[in-house]
Amino acid sequence: MAKISQINRNLKREKMVAQYAVKRAALKATAKDPAVPAEEQFAARLKLSKLPRNSSKTRVKHRCEMSGRSKGFYRKVKLSRIALRDLANFGQIPGMTKASW
Repeated sequence: MAKISQINRNLKREKMVAQYAVKRAALKATAKDPAVPAEEQFAARLKLSKLPRNSSKTRVKHRCEMSGRSKGFYRKVKLSRIALRDLANFGQIPGMTKASW
């Protein structure tokens, strides 16, 4: 089980990303657009740097829905390898069985 503070910090980041997503996308589009004058592009980059760091999508860490574990994470099921194995062994995940050959 991950520390509760780490899980809460990640949730806070996810909320902040959602809050600033539109503003960040607009500033990025302005900064990258070659038709916009260089001064406006520079101003957009400055405004982008003034936004909170945690509003960036890359700051959000993938974590297991059950345990909060960050390593060994499967994106498709949003679970860590340990939680996935436990659920599969108890037959909780449809179509997934223990391998045997």
